[in-house]
Order: sequence, then structure tokens, then C-alpha cells
Amino acid sequence: MASFFSKLFGSGQSSDAPKKAETSEPHQHGDFTIYATPLKEGGQYRLAGRIEKKVGEETLVHDFVRADVFTSLDDAVECTVRKAKLIIDQSGPSLFADKK
Repeated sequence: MASFFSKLFGSGQSSDAPKKAETSEPHQHGDFTIYATPLKEGGQYRLAGRIEKKVGEETLVHDFVRADVFTSLDDAVECTVRKAKLIIDQSGPSLFADKK
């Protein structure tokens, strides 16, 4: 009965909140390192990832999430890497402009 009221009125925590799937192996694209980190939402995976670039002793990081969802983790990882490469190619040096 208590779980019924928790679902009805909310318990402050949502079990439907997206959860990060395990980070994939890193992929290199030029000076950038790409990590696919799809978000598990129900039975699907939302495209999400992280792009890193080492500049001297500092590691610059750009996280991204897109609206695309996939039923397969492998498909989500593959498309995340492809999307990250596109982001890098289109943004170039300005990708981390707001991080400096």
C-alpha cells in the first residue's frame, strides 16, 4: 500500500530517471578522445557521450546528450561515436571555448 502512495504522490526519487550505462572504450579522433556514455531510460538508450582533449596538464571536457534513442546499447555506442566525430569536425577549436 505504501508503494502505491509513493508512486501516486512521489517519493522524491524517480526510478524512471535516466541512468548512465557503462562507459565504452575510448575512441580517438585526431587530438580528441571520445567516450560513449549512453543513458538507460526504461528499455532504451539515449545518445550521450563525452569528448576530451588534453591541453598541457589540463584535460578539457565537453559532455553532450541528444534526443536519439536506441533499443540496443551497441547501436547507441556506435551512433554516439559517430555524432561525437561530427561535433568535433563541425566545432573544431571552438568546442571548448567556454571552458577556458
